[in-house]
Amino acid sequence: MDDAAAIQRSLKDPQAFVAVFDRHYGAVHGFAGRRAGPDVADEIAAETFTRAFDRRTTYDRAYPDARPWLLAIASNLLRRHWKAERRHLEAWARAQAGAPPHEALPEAIGHEIVQALDALAPADREALLLLAWGELSYEEIARAMNTPVGTVRSRIARARGRVSACLEDSHA
Repeated sequence: MDDAAAIQRSLKDPQAFVAVFDRHYGAVHGFAGRRAGPDVADEIAAETFTRAFDRRTTYDRAYPDARPWLLAIASNLLRRHWKAERRHLEAWARAQAGAPPHEALPEAIGHEIVQALDALAPADREALLLLAWGELSYEEIARAMNTPVGTVRSRIARARGRVSACLEDSHA
């Protein structure tokens, strides 16, 4: 039974949704873990499937594979998480600015990559991360982002170029 059939069946038998969970939990958890770390992955994955279950009546059953739909939900949750974390990091940075040098914490590993990703337009970053960490095809990314494939190709090409330029600039 494909995902569309399992979701349809789950409308009358909620237990049928377990097939979708079992099939895609690893992909959703892995995507969330690569984006936000292992501490947040469990929470994001659980919330993704809770929301998917609650919204299963809206699933477009023309698509037999629910992974792009699930990763789109996870992306939205991660975006909210990213915004909240950004606020926390900004507050931390303000507090650190006033701390004596011996009390300031060292910069996190991967700071340059975070800066490069942060410099991207949100849609470009999302497309790139769905490709790299979500392991979706261009067509699946287009479906997840509700945008044409050509737009996805442009966003990914632009994002790759900008990330590469940022990383080169930081090492020049």
